[in-house]
Amino acid sequence: MAETTGIAWTDSTWNPWVGCRPVSAGCLHCYMERDQVRRGIDPHVVRRTSPRTFNAPLRWPAGNKVFVCSYSDFWIEEADPWRADAWDVMRRRPDLIFQIPTKRPQRIMECLPADWGNGWPNVWLGVTIEDVHVAWRWESLLAVPAAIRWISWEPAIGPFPILPAMNRIDWIVSGGESGPGARRADPQWFTDIAVWTRKNRIPLFHKQNGGTLKIDGAWGGDELMFYGAPMRIREFPKVPRGGDR
Repeated sequence: MAETTGIAWTDSTWNPWVGCRPVSAGCLHCYMERDQVRRGIDPHVVRRTSPRTFNAPLRWPAGNKVFVCSYSDFWIEEADPWRADAWDVMRRRPDLIFQIPTKRPQRIMECLPADWGNGWPNVWLGVTIEDVHVAWRWESLLAVPAAIRWISWEPAIGPFPILPAMNRIDWIVSGGESGPGARRADPQWFTDIAVWTRKNRIPLFHKQNGGTLKIDGAWGGDELMFYGAPMRIREFPKVPRGGDR
């Protein structure tokens, strides 16, 4: 049975390792840090999980979308000794979709498996871009061959930066910050990105508006104003048959 998750844009979460270190303003209210501290665990110590957890995707049903490293960063340096084993799990499950967002895209190229080629169709490489100050992450990702490249604009703490080579963005996930101390997102930011993605034919999944209260199961609700009407936008990219475009 796959691990269930309340994250609307995925089906399961997989953590072959846990623990991370903050690298930018988007990390300020990290849910992983908050949860680990509450359990008396140092959130900045990166450690490999148990064999059962590490190999969990081998038991999951075909077709699941899997968020990789929700409690860490797949490309973090401390995980270098274990990453080959994680690649092997993904290699053995071509019928699952592994979604890997990161704040460390500068490390991707040196950490790809030897048989990566133009990208594995079942692995979607993404970057987290919370505001314009880290827009460089997208430029780093552009240099990496991938079947799907995507942007997680979460937590949105500034307007979405219009980026170069926008025709190579395959998917955008947007969402305001949630939980204690959440920084408020301007609703107009989400309206603007909805209009922009529609014009540029880029799938958008708007997860939540953010805040400290849930509305219909989403923090701050998940409706945004689209051409004057409230709308839920939850789109996914087409699953590629292979390689880079």
